[in-house]
Amino acid sequence: MKPFLTQPKRKASPEASPEASPEASPEASPEAEAGSADGDEPTEIKLALLASLHPALEQETLLDALLAHEGSVSQASAVLQAAARPDAKKVVVGYQQSLKKYALPGASTSPTRKKLKSKRGSTLHLYDPDDVAEHTPCTIVHNFMPPQDADDLLRELLQEAESFEKITFKLFDSVVSSPHTSGFFVESYDAMRAQMDEYFYNGSKLTDVRRITPQLTKVKPVVEEAVNREIQHRIKTRYPGGKKLKHQSPDRWAPNSAFVNCYNGAQESVGWHSDQLTYLGPRAVIGSVSLGVAREFRVRRVLPKDGDAKSAEGGDAEGQISIHLPHNSLLVMHAEMQEEWKHCITPALSIDPHPVAGNRRINITYRDYRRAMHPRHTPRCACEVPCVLRVVQKKRDNFGKYFWMCHASNVPGKNGCSFFQWAEFDEDGKPMGGRAGSKPL
Repeated sequence: MKPFLTQPKRKASPEASPEASPEASPEASPEAEAGSADGDEPTEIKLALLASLHPALEQETLLDALLAHEGSVSQASAVLQAAARPDAKKVVVGYQQSLKKYALPGASTSPTRKKLKSKRGSTLHLYDPDDVAEHTPCTIVHNFMPPQDADDLLRELLQEAESFEKITFKLFDSVVSSPHTSGFFVESYDAMRAQMDEYFYNGSKLTDVRRITPQLTKVKPVVEEAVNREIQHRIKTRYPGGKKLKHQSPDRWAPNSAFVNCYNGAQESVGWHSDQLTYLGPRAVIGSVSLGVAREFRVRRVLPKDGDAKSAEGGDAEGQISIHLPHNSLLVMHAEMQEEWKHCITPALSIDPHPVAGNRRINITYRDYRRAMHPRHTPRCACEVPCVLRVVQKKRDNFGKYFWMCHASNVPGKNGCSFFQWAEFDEDGKPMGGRAGSKPL
């Protein structure tokens, strides 16, 4: 900031101050400086100028206003001045207001999402539910359950987590383990047997499948109702024409399984990924409950490349968006999430201990395993392993197209085959045709 404050001030251009008279001072006023800085000035300079105009405000507040007006210092300053009036509502310390707070009077309130001005290598932090819904494929509900219900569920799952294990899988030629522990819960003993006998994860069968706990059973209908409500609201307010997406199921979302993850300490995490669609089908919706320590949930849009062009920008070209997940919050990952975005839980430099969980975070991802996606209905490769469903994300050609492939290569000690088959679904996401034979690459 110092180099900017010590450099000579620019003169206001005629366009920036059309009413300036010949007798006016040759030095530009701060307001004129704000108008001239609306162009391609670096963000640091724009922030420094806003700080000089509003010295009592913190930099985070200034940045929020700047982002809300796409880098316009003059518009951001006008709104901040209006907010500083005696009759304006005061900002609660420690709580980020919605970016809509900084909208100018008469500004468009269209539900169409605006493109964020985030840059490659940067992270934009969002806390307010309105901002999360507008700029990400998610919605968040704070204080989701009554406090006692949230604490009871947390205590129950902390006890379960004592016997959770890390998932082991093969990455390239190395055997690796997940950087956190997890457990898998289903509704009945019949479902437990089916999961261990018929379903495959990372190319192998699960050995630890558990019966849903009393508190998970109690919370499940509450999650189901909330997620279905958010799905319908998303369709009406965010999707073109107020209609569901192609391949999105019109049926009610009905969770019948739950992965429970435990992150013990600030360094336990999970890398960038999209959730597997093999048993969920295309355009899957997932309801995720966070308990205990608050952590960052980061998302970034997938940006495919044209062919093999090396000059194309990578997947982080638009930057990352961080969603703050506090205790007792529900995050809904909507139907565009798994195909078009990736997400992760990054290691934290530090965390604030929770009075019940200490340094641990419990995350429950409720999922709707669809009958039409049962392994008996999906292709098997020559390895006799039910195939995994994937979607094209890296190349613009065929972007968003689904395919089946062998998953045995993810099993330690096994080599996969060359099985490949394009997957076809109808408008409602139901597989077209029965199990098919292999089509080698």
